[in-house]
Amino acid sequence: MKFVDEVTIQVEAGKGGNGCLSFRREKYVAKGGPNGGDGGDGGDIYLNAVPGLNTLVDYRFQRRFRAQNGAPGEGSQCTGRCGDELNLKVPPGTVVYEAESGELLGEVLQVGERLLVAKGGHHGQGNTRFKSSTNRAPRKTTPGQPGEARQLRLELKLLADVGLVGLPNAGKSTLIRAISAARPKVAEYPFTTLHPNLGVVRIETDRSFVVADIPGLIEGAADGAGLGIRFLRHIARTHLLLHVVDLAVAGEADQVVRDIRTIEAELGRFSAELAVRSRWLVFNKLDALDENEAKQHQQAILDELSWSGPVAAISAVAGTGCKELCFQVMDHLMQEES
Repeated sequence: MKFVDEVTIQVEAGKGGNGCLSFRREKYVAKGGPNGGDGGDGGDIYLNAVPGLNTLVDYRFQRRFRAQNGAPGEGSQCTGRCGDELNLKVPPGTVVYEAESGELLGEVLQVGERLLVAKGGHHGQGNTRFKSSTNRAPRKTTPGQPGEARQLRLELKLLADVGLVGLPNAGKSTLIRAISAARPKVAEYPFTTLHPNLGVVRIETDRSFVVADIPGLIEGAADGAGLGIRFLRHIARTHLLLHVVDLAVAGEADQVVRDIRTIEAELGRFSAELAVRSRWLVFNKLDALDENEAKQHQQAILDELSWSGPVAAISAVAGTGCKELCFQVMDHLMQEES
């Protein structure tokens, strides 16, 4: 399935039903009064976060949605039926903006949350409403009001505990395959991952966390270069960033340091909060170096960075160190929650 994380749709709530003009007419009743009923309210439109969805692909082709109109009032003071509300199913983490103004309308973060995005029109009043001591036979009614019509921009922000960031081909997709049931495409050319992938890492029966494989970032990503800003927003809600580094990259330690600094700069340019988010260095591809060479290369990089944060060394292909890394991440997340 193609991943779609941003769509624009048109929504139109239902129109309110018109009020009814009617008079009571019964045999042997000399002076029947007004008995026109009110119309029904138009149907509202809601966004409803449901389980099992992780894309907005359903809205790629159908982009116009209308709720049911309210029914007009009837005689005998019968109120018209209200229009049925329309629930549009979206994945948790969907953020809604007014397309033209860019105004934030709200978001649905958890399964079961609903957001009203278009209010149905108010019902019209029947002539019974206008009866008075001085106007015994009113012929006045009011029409139902039109429902709200809006153009909305839906944007999906993946809800994950942990985000994998790094340059293209650092091994993020291989890592998420190694620690979860997610099966992203893996290849040697840049930008193999064209959309974020979610995987559930299960430590024990009741202990698990969600990890998101974010497509490779490059210099200028915050300005839209490469796959760019489109995917930076997906790590906005993660609790922890795992910065995956290709330990076997050609060149000296200073090249790896420059690569790390590039990602740091793009995170900071996109969001000041991301710049201070908990971030661990994960040196990948230990299998490509012998043990002593790997340790020396790793230490040289850490010295050059003056890095004082957590560090892990793994081989995502061979599985070396992956289990230990998952346990450490789980412990960190549980400590944050407590």
